[in-house]
Amino acid sequence: MNTDSHAKIQKSSKQDTFDHPDFYGMDSMLTEEHIMVRGAVRDFVKQEISPYIESWAQNAHFPLEMVKKFGDIGAFGPQLPTEYGCGGMDYIAYGLIMQEIERGDSGMRSTASVQGSLVMYPIYKFGNEEQRKKYLPKLASGEWLGCFGLTEPDHGSNPSGMTTNFKDMGDHYLLNGAKMWISNAPHADVAVVWAKDETGRIHGLIVERGMEGFSTPETHGKWSLRASATGELVFDNVKVPKENLLPNKSGLGAPMMCLDSARYGIAWGAIGAAMDCYESARRYCAERIQFDKPIGSFQLQQKKLAEMLTEITKAQLLNFRLGQLFNEGKATTPQISMAKRNAVETALNIARQARQMHGGMGITGEYPMMRHMANLESVVTYEGTHDIHLLILGAEITGIPAFK
Repeated sequence: MNTDSHAKIQKSSKQDTFDHPDFYGMDSMLTEEHIMVRGAVRDFVKQEISPYIESWAQNAHFPLEMVKKFGDIGAFGPQLPTEYGCGGMDYIAYGLIMQEIERGDSGMRSTASVQGSLVMYPIYKFGNEEQRKKYLPKLASGEWLGCFGLTEPDHGSNPSGMTTNFKDMGDHYLLNGAKMWISNAPHADVAVVWAKDETGRIHGLIVERGMEGFSTPETHGKWSLRASATGELVFDNVKVPKENLLPNKSGLGAPMMCLDSARYGIAWGAIGAAMDCYESARRYCAERIQFDKPIGSFQLQQKKLAEMLTEITKAQLLNFRLGQLFNEGKATTPQISMAKRNAVETALNIARQARQMHGGMGITGEYPMMRHMANLESVVTYEGTHDIHLLILGAEITGIPAFK
């Protein structure tokens, strides 16, 4: 991942004129704050992401300067309380922010949702007041970047089998192990790491950049999320101060609660990517002339557009209702799995269909579908694979877990 400021980054001259589809008039269900926040983030994406994203992706360049810019617009932990420098907004506002950022790029949304849902959320939820005051304001402002260490080289869909562990050495903990596929890792100042104590119980530890024995090697050669930084977390006898243990929850349920929050953001985000592909296809159908008429006049193209709009509308309704349930504190893990799974599958199908509708131009950086399609191959895999979410639903329906 090239973060060198001298990388060959070019600004696109193409104007971003995106507007979201709202076939069922859902804007009427949003508050003024929701609409204002969405508009502000949309303008930000058009100005700060859209002109550069193709060049960032082509060059595998993570724009580190975006971290502070995300902090400035309140994209980090917008659903957490204002007393810690966060937005104090509801979950529908949080969803809309993720939708708008992922409309720009899934890698950009990954940077934001990891920070808000997987780093700031557990510090707020499971940390003590001292930890909240120390870390949350700097993470919210973008002064610090964070990452979340759960998955390991040999434990992805089975996190309970993790081998990363820590021992009580009296005045500190000694942490050993490794985590893999960690968004933000190469540049993170703070890592929320899940590891087993000497009894095998899972706890969260806050590990800071500069602690001896802590390294973050970068993952290279990705075909997906190329504008996002991915890496490993390696712990070689890292001395972690005892005050860095998250005290208020232990067990696998703690990181799973973080993933619930992040998966909710993904459900909204993936539909942002779907909207971008749909809008591009809709416009191309009006502009592209074949056989002396716009290709939008052909039945097959109309069929594809109609099906795209139908699936986007269904997902919008699903996500909005899930946001209401989150606001009421009633959202369940299987409900979140359904929304994440539905949104990503919808987005992938729309990206592929839209790519075909653009013909040969669809594989170029002139249009966003190929980049979205490649990114979504990561989104369909991380924070619970497509199959794992299906099995979470299956266990809910039948009462029989199939993955144990």
